[in-house]
Amino acid sequence: MHGEYKVPGGKLVVVDLDTADGVLRGVRVAGDFFLEPDEAIKAIDAALEGAPVDTEAEALASRIDAALPPGTVMYGLTSEGIAVAVRRALARATDWTDYDWQVIHAAPESPALHMALDEVLTTEVAAGRRPPTLRIWEWGAPAVVIGSFQSLRNEVDPAGAERHGITVVRRISGGGAMFIEPGNTITYSLSVPEALVKGLTFADSYAYLDDWVLGALGDLGVKAWYQPLNDIATDAGKIAGAAQKRIVSGRGAVLHHVTMAYDIDADKMLDVLRIGREKLSDKGTRSAKKRVDPLRRQTGLSREAVIERMITSFRGRYGLTEGRVTEEEMARARELAATKFGSRAWTARVP
Repeated sequence: MHGEYKVPGGKLVVVDLDTADGVLRGVRVAGDFFLEPDEAIKAIDAALEGAPVDTEAEALASRIDAALPPGTVMYGLTSEGIAVAVRRALARATDWTDYDWQVIHAAPESPALHMALDEVLTTEVAAGRRPPTLRIWEWGAPAVVIGSFQSLRNEVDPAGAERHGITVVRRISGGGAMFIEPGNTITYSLSVPEALVKGLTFADSYAYLDDWVLGALGDLGVKAWYQPLNDIATDAGKIAGAAQKRIVSGRGAVLHHVTMAYDIDADKMLDVLRIGREKLSDKGTRSAKKRVDPLRRQTGLSREAVIERMITSFRGRYGLTEGRVTEEEMARARELAATKFGSRAWTARVP
């Protein structure tokens, strides 16, 4: 069995192993990490040898820590990362490069249709009828997108939304509210097979699926990192937030979508969103205006240039061919937009 895992902010860990009589056998750990002293790698292999196949990642990491020689130094590597690679090997997880990725970057659509496309395309990936897909959104109207479990009245000031012509929609994933203005936001979705995140905890899957965009931002000169559970941050402030939804039908799939602030009208945002003091306190800030730092200021590039550089970065890592939403997928999405995502019953399902 073979498992791979890139440690967030670190290096690639590769684990090859067999199993016999319910325990790990022939464990070999490798990768492009740095490790001192040399004998530490043999100690890691030995620590994992004989571990029961149902040992959770935390317990595997503890076995590794207990076996490391005194003074061991890991760079780009953690015991937890090795343990995750083991669990991915046992789960027979796939890797990014195992797939033929497709990118969809089409004309602007309504907020409700974007919500529907996420559901339809990810369901198609789960059914095996669509390859893993990176979809770049273009917004046809300003919007507030609230999380699946958020209270509508607690998150949105209806008078402010009406005053600024803001459409309010609810997505299928959890997480917080997003304030959207066309041209000021970069939003994308990853619709991926469940096998890609096999062996990862829910939290680990966020870091794993965000890793490519951290590299893309680095190529733009923006030093960014994953900030648990679902933010992407820089020294200047938060620049993006992610959310996920699991589709359990068919072979299973994961929707991972991210909204990045290219530019932002903070005064308008505060006029539309009800951002409570407790939430601001949790973020360690005194002003909501300081919570998000736009990419325009950090890169000096146009929104279109940032998107193109992101697509180029993804293609260079994993390959990427041009795709489109099929007529059948679009028909289903339009129906869902009309009957579900554009309905008051769905948007206000948590009043």
